[in-house]
Amino acid sequence: MKTDNNKKKKLVLAYSGGLDTSYCAVHLSQDLGYEVHAVSVNTGGFSKEEIREIEKRALELGVHSYRSIDAVQTFYEKVVRYLIFGNVLRNNTYPLSVSAERIVQALEIVHYAREVGATAIAHGSTGAGNDQVRFDMIFQIEAPEIEIITPIRDQQLSREEEIAYLKNKGVQYSWEKAQYSVNKGLWGTSVGGAETLTSEKGLPDEAFPSPLEKENSLDIILTFTKGELTALDGKEDDPVNNIRKLEEVASAYAIGRDIHVGDTIIGIKGRVGFEAAAPLIILKAHHLLEKHTLSKWQQFQKEQLGNFYGMLLHEGNYLDEVMRNIEAFLADTQRNVSGEVFITLHPYRFTLNGIRSQHDLMSAKFGSYGEMNRAWTAEDAKGFIKILSNPGKIANQINKVHD
Repeated sequence: MKTDNNKKKKLVLAYSGGLDTSYCAVHLSQDLGYEVHAVSVNTGGFSKEEIREIEKRALELGVHSYRSIDAVQTFYEKVVRYLIFGNVLRNNTYPLSVSAERIVQALEIVHYAREVGATAIAHGSTGAGNDQVRFDMIFQIEAPEIEIITPIRDQQLSREEEIAYLKNKGVQYSWEKAQYSVNKGLWGTSVGGAETLTSEKGLPDEAFPSPLEKENSLDIILTFTKGELTALDGKEDDPVNNIRKLEEVASAYAIGRDIHVGDTIIGIKGRVGFEAAAPLIILKAHHLLEKHTLSKWQQFQKEQLGNFYGMLLHEGNYLDEVMRNIEAFLADTQRNVSGEVFITLHPYRFTLNGIRSQHDLMSAKFGSYGEMNRAWTAEDAKGFIKILSNPGKIANQINKVHD
């Protein structure tokens, strides 16, 4: 598709600066003749210095322009707050650290493609992972008129083939593969390595980006207001900053390390390591506060819908209208989820000590569990138990007769 320079078609490339997207940048501009507009979407994983390096490399590779989009606040408002409201841990383990980011990144890329008038969007996903599904689903639903181009997937390129191609084009960067791949974001960091390709091996300490730095335990207080983290140790700030502050404090204790095993969207089992100190502490603290402030039926329904929300998000179904329905439900359940949660940080772990809330349903004036009651008599209790046991009594007597 070689074209005259004055008539080049505009293409937006989801660009990270790695080998795959660098290959895409050169191939799409030099071989296919696109006017390539590279874009990276920061959901909490890039520093300002890293963004400058990514921009420098993109322009050196010959792209027409580069844009970095700061979507951290958008990521929190559209996704993270609902993961907290729903206490979402995939397979009771993984806080969707990276998979949740892809949804917001894809949405921002679509908006940018429309802004520059692009006729195509490209990304560097292979045909073997989840991201290809997440990106393509968002692109197809949001912008069916925009073509999706995936050179690595379509050409089934090996790493060695990509490096040889770039060297042939005069690109001399070092593409030495790191022993561990690390993807950092606001809601945690994923860690992949040779060990995660097996079923029996764990990741060594050096695989995780945050080493153990503190040995002495530390007491901290998280304050939630209607389900959102609004203060750390009594100091108020917006939730995004509080997440970052908590991560800085807790990661020094090497908290939040684990390996998640789950079913990928494409139907195979996958294994990934992760480090998510702040997310795990926030989710567990929030859940404890809910145990005190919500009814048992609220908690039951939240557990079902929270898991469903996390599954749909993980599999790229963010734009299905049922997600907005679930978000409305989850947000409504947070009206009384306000209070303080008391936590102690230790090396590699944390303990939840208790809560304080005006909405605490464990109120002593209505009676204490296993102790003296003040709201009913002994005869009230006997009558309640008699009626409660009635269905079982009837079934038991009838079935005995017919056994």
